[in-house]
Amino acid sequence: MDDTDLWAAFPAVDAPDTVPADAPWEDPVPLKQARQLPDFPVHVLPGWLRDFTAAVAEETQTPVDLAGCVALAVLATAAGGRSVVHVRGRWREPTNLFTVCALPPGNRKSAVFAAMTDPLYEAEKQLKTQVMPAIIEATLTAKLAEDAADKATRKAAAASGESRDQMIAEAVGMAQTAESLTIPPEPQLLADDATAETITSLMADQGGRIALMSAEGEIFDIIAGRYSGAPNMGPFLKGHAGDRLRVNRQTRKEYIDHPALTMGLSVQPQVLDDIGKIKGAKGRGLLGRFLYSLPESLLGHRTSDPAPVPDDVAATYDRNVIALTLALADWTDPAVLQLTPDADTAVRAFQDRLEPKLAARGGSLGHISDWASKLPGAAVRIAGLLHLAQHLDSGHNQPVTADTMHAAVTLADYFAGHALAVFDRMGANEAADRARTVVDLLRANHWPEVSKRDLMVKLSRAEFPTAAELDAPLALLEDHGYLRALPALRTAGRGRPPSPRYVVHPYLTDPEA
Repeated sequence: MDDTDLWAAFPAVDAPDTVPADAPWEDPVPLKQARQLPDFPVHVLPGWLRDFTAAVAEETQTPVDLAGCVALAVLATAAGGRSVVHVRGRWREPTNLFTVCALPPGNRKSAVFAAMTDPLYEAEKQLKTQVMPAIIEATLTAKLAEDAADKATRKAAAASGESRDQMIAEAVGMAQTAESLTIPPEPQLLADDATAETITSLMADQGGRIALMSAEGEIFDIIAGRYSGAPNMGPFLKGHAGDRLRVNRQTRKEYIDHPALTMGLSVQPQVLDDIGKIKGAKGRGLLGRFLYSLPESLLGHRTSDPAPVPDDVAATYDRNVIALTLALADWTDPAVLQLTPDADTAVRAFQDRLEPKLAARGGSLGHISDWASKLPGAAVRIAGLLHLAQHLDSGHNQPVTADTMHAAVTLADYFAGHALAVFDRMGANEAADRARTVVDLLRANHWPEVSKRDLMVKLSRAEFPTAAELDAPLALLEDHGYLRALPALRTAGRGRPPSPRYVVHPYLTDPEA
């Protein structure tokens, strides 16, 4: 499905012109239609990544969406915190991502994760081997300095006379020297279901970055406050955005100027329903930071004799992931990836195409604008990752092309289609949910006409605490052709104006409909 087809699948419902109350009725537009979910565009991935992703999906008999989402998270683990994409002006995007793919149990999620992430663990081992001599030397130096400082302190304590002050000064100096020595931490690329505090400490130790890769969704329980009793989203929000993170507590002080947290997760669909209920998750923007995938399970349609991953395809994937990870590991200042003018034009075109969709009324993404407004930035991040995967040795020396940006936009369109379905599960379209409540009430009462006040009398005050809560649902029902507003009646006095009245579609007034 190309870009045009995808957005046509989710058309905006424009507000109609005023329709006479006695005009013929057309069939109303359903308030909730089954989403036509796009297929994962595996063809836009660089060749070596595309081949392995498709082969893993075939061997495990899983939707290619799962391996594809993990593949993007693998690239983000290798490059996150070590590269940024400069778009224009002061707009820069880091290259870390949050991805989550939802599949029911029995879909071999763990097997896919193992195949896709194994080279990251191998790269981590090689990084540890490289730094181990420096760790041993620093540990020994620190131990010797500490012993020398202790010895000098004991001598100064036992001294007397004129030499005592000098010995105290020497002991203080040696103690300060011992305190200033640091031991490099063992390199770590991956963590699994760590607490928010642990994630912060890991990022501080690992030069600002860490990745959470898991075939389970326990991290959402941790975010919701399993251990702390209250949601703790700060490290996750700042870790995604790259905003400065500082912890000042009696037990620890940690400062991270540009944190880069990557999350690649696979969860059961029920978890998506649950994370939508985490207190503050939507309001603080946590839900808006994930790229969601909700593919159809292949259970019941799998073959017992799938083709295995070819050895050369697997070897190339392992070699390239390790090479990319090791090449970027030593960058203390992130590599800055520039865009060609044509690539920047592609970003602008995507922004212009997306903007009308964000409208609160009539925009097909208006009810998830918190998520959708971040989509251009996500596309830029993905473009940076695809660029580095295409140019393993020289990505930082050449700009991101328009072709790469178009590939990233294709992936962004894929995630937009799936986000709509995911947020439907979470109940994000509150106006549509409330409109369905009104439709049920109209159908039960067979009113040919109804006023807003009539509805408020019948509706639950728990769902509609004020009359203003009815405005958006009624507007949506007008847009979809269930109601027609009658002209407002004028009154001569100063009393309360008449309640707005509506003609109801015969579809809702006919008991046989």
